Amino acid sequence: MLKIGRYEFRSRLILGTGRYPSPEIMARCHEASGTDCVTVAVRRVDLQDTTKGSLLHWIDRAKIRLLPNTAGCFTADEAVRTARLAREALGTELLKLEVIGDEKTLYPDLPELLVATKLLTKEGFTVLPYTSDDVVTALRLEEAGAACVMPLGAPIGSGLGILNPTNIRIILSRVKVPVIVDAGVGTASDVAIAMELGADGVLLNTAVAQSRDPVAMARAVRLACEAGRLAFEAGRIPKKEYATPSSPTEGRIA
Repeated sequence: MLKIGRYEFRSRLILGTGRYPSPEIMARCHEASGTDCVTVAVRRVDLQDTTKGSLLHWIDRAKIRLLPNTAGCFTADEAVRTARLAREALGTELLKLEVIGDEKTLYPDLPELLVATKLLTKEGFTVLPYTSDDVVTALRLEEAGAACVMPLGAPIGSGLGILNPTNIRIILSRVKVPVIVDAGVGTASDVAIAMELGADGVLLNTAVAQSRDPVAMARAVRLACEAGRLAFEAGRIPKKEYATPSSPTEGRIA
């Protein structure tokens, strides 16, 4: 069970809603992944449209919780206004907070992110901030009231996987709130790596939506998430420079 603020989720996998071949395939991917939380870009979706052509029509709200996000915002003020709009339209204070600092890399603007986090937590939002893999910022976000921290594994949509596992590991060792790896996942093994590091969850979109068979990939990342978490809880053996016999060496017949 993943707990973020006052919210509990059965799945440790959060999926997105963009770039799928069709809304029907998106819905099938959500089901195959087992997720019970999906992100919706507030600035890119008509929140008032409830017709069959609407993205929101294809999300089973009885099974899946919406996680509005502030994608496309470049200042704290923009993000705060977008968050308020999402709360009014969707009836939730749960929020994935994005404040982008660079259009080319889509890296976050960390000072603006901290400002927005402080403002929104004071207004009662449950804030899940997308951030860099920097432990100092992660600690500052926790101090600002963030319900979790979401360090990037690699640039958004890059599919490069977990580029700096050491940074993720350090964040995990320092913050007390949940850590969800967000961005850069390319395939199921990347999800497993994040979970084996001890991440509390993984958020991904492009790896599923843009794969050759999105539904199959959705199932693959679900299994990887479950296997990675189980492996983390089981505890891997220490790494060694030299071989160690797997069979007992004591008491053997000469």
